[in-house]
Order: sequence, then structure tokens, then C-alpha cells
Amino acid sequence: MTTATVVDGSAAAARLSDAPHTSSYSALSRTVREAGLLRRAYGYYLRTGALLVVALAGAASGFVLLGDSWLQLLVAGALGLILTQFAFLAHEAAHRQVFATGPVNDRVGRIVANAVVGISYSWWMSKHTRHHANPNHVGKDPDVANDTIVFTEEGAREHRGLLALITRYQGWLFFPLLTLEGLNLHLTSVRSLLHGTDADRGERVRELVTIGLRLVLATAVVFWWLPLGMAFAFLGVQLAVFGVYMGASFAPNHKGMPMVPEGSRLDFLSKQVLTSRNIRGGAWTSALMGGLNHQVEHHLFPSMPRPHLARARLLVREHCAAHGLPYTETGLVRSYAIVVGYLNRVGLAARDPFDCPLRRSMRGY
Repeated sequence: MTTATVVDGSAAAARLSDAPHTSSYSALSRTVREAGLLRRAYGYYLRTGALLVVALAGAASGFVLLGDSWLQLLVAGALGLILTQFAFLAHEAAHRQVFATGPVNDRVGRIVANAVVGISYSWWMSKHTRHHANPNHVGKDPDVANDTIVFTEEGAREHRGLLALITRYQGWLFFPLLTLEGLNLHLTSVRSLLHGTDADRGERVRELVTIGLRLVLATAVVFWWLPLGMAFAFLGVQLAVFGVYMGASFAPNHKGMPMVPEGSRLDFLSKQVLTSRNIRGGAWTSALMGGLNHQVEHHLFPSMPRPHLARARLLVREHCAAHGLPYTETGLVRSYAIVVGYLNRVGLAARDPFDCPLRRSMRGY
């Protein structure tokens, strides 16, 4: 059974508190393994990687051939899409979905993330591993920690000044703010490598050099080849498309799903299923979202190759139905509406409780 409903805060807390502490995950895992869904899919990733390399080469060729033309902004948009697809591959390598051994996945993941996308692989690994261990768990999941966007009412009350104003309308501002997410990812990666402890010093230096060269060389080529104004526009469009595409692919997965209060304890199966949302749409949606549309299955079996997730979905849905565990699945557009609505409800907590419309209308008297 599937549902597209969003559980509100109180109902979510009640449902989470009722979650069983002894799960049947082992039986489900055995079924999935016996079905061969954890086997590597080398052919799929070889084709996907080759297609992306061809697409990147095509974008580079278009960049050279168009020269001084505002049609370059189409190339910039295409580049933002292509780099996001490369980021999906780096994400899958980090989860050991591509190759059988960890070291090979890490080597390929570092090349793709650092040299192609320009994002720190070690920073992403550390942050994303903590997210997978405790999705939507307040105080443990870095993806719901306070930032420009907040995901808890307590977090909304902490914001002051401009941040408080943004928080009040953060649902409506969510997608506009994503246009800055591409730039934020690059800056956060560099900052984490300069000051972080997510990797040993030697690894951080290597990543910092690789990312620095990638960002500097790519920027230099754009400014060397294009007029100044067009160069700024090119980078702005590329970063905006990259940020929106990344955010729009990851946001539907957990935002608006139940939050796990600090100190709560859940079994693995309940924790992953209750906080995750799948997106309907079949193979096309899976290609568009890098397999993130099968978020429930991805969280239950992080190392499962992307092409096997659709088959695993059938087994997981059946298992959840048999054990009375809600399995959430909805359409892509509907998921965005849920995210925007949830963020706006959280943002209400940032309002001054005495700042009512009547009071505002009386200020001039």
C-alpha cells in the first residue's frame, strides 16, 4: 500500500514512538540478496559513464564553436545538468554501488567528484554517511541541521534578522535559494578541506589541489574565451542550474517526512522507511534523479546498484504491507508541493506571536 500524505509533527512523533524495536529487516535483506539485486551492474555504469563523457565532450565542443554568442547560456545550462549527473555517479561510487571493492569505488568517486564536479569527495562521504545512519533525526542528521533553511520549529525560532525573514517564507523561497546551492557546494567543499577533519591531512591536500585546479582552470577558460559580461552570465547559469537540479533531486526524498526527535531510538527498518519518500515515474524518473526516486530502497540497501532498485521496490512494498509499516510514494510535482508546504509551516514558528495582521494595520495610528 502506498500513500502520498504527509504526517504532521504530532502525528509523526506518535507514529515513530509506536515503531517496533525488533525489525524483520534480516528476512527482507535475505530475500533481496537471493534475488540477486545486490550484484554489480558493470554494463549499466559503463554505458552511463560513457554517455556522460560524450555529453561533456559535446558541451565543450558547443562552447568552442559558438564563441561570442549568447547561445552560450544554453551550453551553460546543459553543463549544469551534465555535472549533476556526474555527481550522481560520485554519490553511487561513495555508496559502493558501482564496483565490488571499496578502494576502487573511492578512487573513481574522487576523480569524478573532485576533478569533474569540483566537490570534495571526503566531505560528501562524511556528511552523507551520517545522514544515512540517522535520516531526519534531529541532532544527528546533518541534512536537517540549522542553516539558511530550517526543518524544525525550534530551529526557526533561533533565527534573527534577515535569516528570520527568510525563514518565514522559506517554502516559497526554497527553489530560488537553490540557485545559490551550486556555489555553496563548491565553497563548502573548499572550506571543509581547509579546516575540516573528515579526512587525513594528505588526502585533504590532494583533494584541495585537485578541486582548486578544476575550479580555477574551468573559470579561466570561460573568461578567456568569452567577453566579460557573457563569462559572468555563463558561470551564473551553470551554477544556478547545477544547484537547482541537485536540490530538486535530493529534497523530495526526506523533506516533509516525519522528523525523529532527539533521544529517540528506532530499529533500522522503521527508521529508514518512515523517514523516506519514493517518487513515482519509472525508468525515466530514475535516470532524471540518479536513482534517488527509489529513496526507501536506497536507504535500506545503500550499496544496491541503481538499475536494481526498481525490482527491490516491489519486494520492499510487499514486506512493508505485510508488517504494517507505512510506505510513502508520490509523484514528483506533488512531492515539491509537500516540501514547500512543510517548510512554510515550519517557518511560521519564526514569526513574532504578537505580530498579527490587525496589529500591523494599527501601527500607523
